[in-house]
Amino acid sequence: MKALTEWFKDKKKIIVVVLLIILLIAAVFLFFGGESNTSVLGNAMKSDTELRLTALLESMDGIDSVEVMVTEDEGVVTGVVVVCDGADRIMIRNDILNAVSTALNINKNIIAIYSM
Repeated sequence: MKALTEWFKDKKKIIVVVLLIILLIAAVFLFFGGESNTSVLGNAMKSDTELRLTALLESMDGIDSVEVMVTEDEGVVTGVVVVCDGADRIMIRNDILNAVSTALNINKNIIAIYSM
C-alpha cells in the first residue's frame, strides 16, 4: 500500500494533467460532436406539431429542406410559416397549403409559405 501511495505522489501532476485533458475532450464532444450545434438546439426547441408537420411535408413529392414554425396561443394554432425548396411552384405551394390546413384543422389564411 505504501508503494502505491509513493507512486501516486510521484505521478500526481501527470495524473491531474491527464484527467484535465480527458475532461476537455469530453466537453468538446459534448458541445461540438456529432450534429452541428444549431441543429441540436433547433430540434430541441421545436414542438411536436412542428416536427410532425415537417416530416409530413418532407414526404411530399417536390418538397425538400422544410422548416416549419407554428405559433400557438393557449393551445390554439394562430399561425404557421413554412419555408422550403419547391415552394416557388404554384402547384407545390397549393399542396402545402392544403396539407397544413388539413393536418392542423386551421384556416388557410393563417398559413404563410415561402421558398428557400
